[in-house]
Amino acid sequence: MRPIPVKTKGVYVMTVTFAHLANQFKDPILPEVFATPMMVLAMENAALNAIRDFLDAGESAVGTGINIRHLAATPVGHRVRAEAEVTAIDGRRIVFDVRAFDEREEIGNGTHERMVVDRARFNARLALKKARP
Repeated sequence: MRPIPVKTKGVYVMTVTFAHLANQFKDPILPEVFATPMMVLAMENAALNAIRDFLDAGESAVGTGINIRHLAATPVGHRVRAEAEVTAIDGRRIVFDVRAFDEREEIGNGTHERMVVDRARFNARLALKKARP
């Protein structure tokens, strides 16, 4: 991993479809609004986009923590823009401030943490876990 400057930013944009609604993939009793786990997905992708160019070949960065608030509902068809900004780096651990917006307002914010991993070592550990019932 090359040095990542604090304040490095990333963005991820998506359009809300029916598959992203809380009542579609979680429970039909929920309203027809953008689901919180989908907002987290957008925020995580924004964070990964912020640091992607600093990763060396064979490296990745996995999510290890998230603390967010979902502030406003978003209906199907709206565009969601997630933003991430690097706020701290401790070795392989990277911390981000994350925010998400729809076309009208801020819909969520919080913090997110990712850990840079060597993919070969990560996959080897995962293979051992799969091998043991």
